[in-house]
Amino acid sequence: MTASDDPTETDGPGGPTWADGSWEATARVVDPSGLDRERQVEAALRPRRLAEFPGQTRVRDQLALVLEAARRRGTPPDHVLLSGPPGLGKTTLAMIIAAELEQPIRVTSGPAIQHAGDLASILSSLAEGEVLFLDEIHRMSRAAEEMLYLAMEDFRVDIVVGKGPGATAIPLELPPFTVVGATTRSGLLPAPLRDRFGFTGHLDFYETADLVTILRRSARLLDVRAEDAGIEEIAKRSRGTPRIANRLLRRVRDWAQIHGQDVVDLDAAHEALALFDVDVRGLDRLDRAVLDALCRRFGGGPVGVANLAVAVGEEADTVETVAEPFLVREGLIVRTSRGRAATALAWEHLGLAPPSQAAAYQASLLTPDDVGRFGT
Repeated sequence: MTASDDPTETDGPGGPTWADGSWEATARVVDPSGLDRERQVEAALRPRRLAEFPGQTRVRDQLALVLEAARRRGTPPDHVLLSGPPGLGKTTLAMIIAAELEQPIRVTSGPAIQHAGDLASILSSLAEGEVLFLDEIHRMSRAAEEMLYLAMEDFRVDIVVGKGPGATAIPLELPPFTVVGATTRSGLLPAPLRDRFGFTGHLDFYETADLVTILRRSARLLDVRAEDAGIEEIAKRSRGTPRIANRLLRRVRDWAQIHGQDVVDLDAAHEALALFDVDVRGLDRLDRAVLDALCRRFGGGPVGVANLAVAVGEEADTVETVAEPFLVREGLIVRTSRGRAATALAWEHLGLAPPSQAAAYQASLLTPDDVGRFGT
C-alpha cells in the first residue's frame, strides 16, 4: 500500500468520506449504482481492451467479431446497445469499443439531453468514425429520440430555423459515427430506437471466478497485497457485480491498513465486511431487515410491500426498488398474487425453522396457485 491510500476521514457534503472519496457514510456499500466520487477510482481500474475484459464471454466474443469486421471493411461498426443492471461494465465496454476502433469517444447521458437542440449540438460536432456514448439512453426526451432516429439511420439531422408557419427545416449531413447506448431498463426504449441498433448485448451478473479475476487485477492496480482466500471471500459477497467487488476491496484494504496489516487476507475480509454489515450472501442491513420482518413478524407472508416497508422503517419504493430485486434474484423471497413471501432459503439464512407448507396453506397464507413455490 502507498501513502496515497491512507484512509483518513474528511468531511464532505454527504457526510464522512475516505480520502480517496470513494465512500460516504450515508451510502450502501453494496449499492450497484456508482457514486460521483467513485468515478475517478473506477476509471483507473477499467480494462482498456476486450482481451482484458473478464466475464461476459458471449457478449465479449460477439462484440469482438462486430468490431473486427468493421475494421477490415474500413467503416464504422453498427450502433451498439448495451443493457443490464448497474455496475456490470456497460460504460467500460463503451470505452473499450472506442479504444479498439482507435477513435475518440464523446460521453453524455439521457438525462442531460432534454431538448432536440442539445442533441443537435453534439451530433453536429462529431468527427468521422467517432463514438458517441449515451448512458441511460432510455431517459432521453421524446424530441431528442426522434432526432436520434434520423441521425443513426441516415446520418443527418434537420435543423429547424424560425417558428410557426414560416419555420424551415434545413438538413445537416453528418459524418458516419457509432452510437453506443447503455440502459438499465431496455423495456423503456421505444421500438423504433431499439431497431436502429445493429448489435444488442445484455450483460448478466458475474460468476464468482470472474469476480476473483477482476479483484486480483484491481489489487495490483491499487498496490494492495491480497491473499487468494481474502479475494475469494470478497468476490462471494459482491452480488455478482464488479463495481461492488471493487468497492468492498477498497473497504477491506482500509480496514487492514488501519489495523496494522499489510495484506488483505481472509480474517481481514471477514472483519471488514462484518463492520460494513455485508453478510456471507452479500446481504446488508436493509436486506436482512426485510427478511427478518417478513419471517418473524408476518410468519413468512404473503404480505404487501407497504406493510413490509412500515415494519422496517423505510419507504415502500425503497424496499421495492433497492432491497427486493436482489432478494428475489437470490431466491430468498417471491412475489405472489397476495404479496411478498419468504422461501425456505430465507428461513435457513436467518437460522429459523420454516413453517410447513401444509400449515401455511391451511392458514390461508397461500393461494392454490402459490402451492409448490415454497420449500418445505
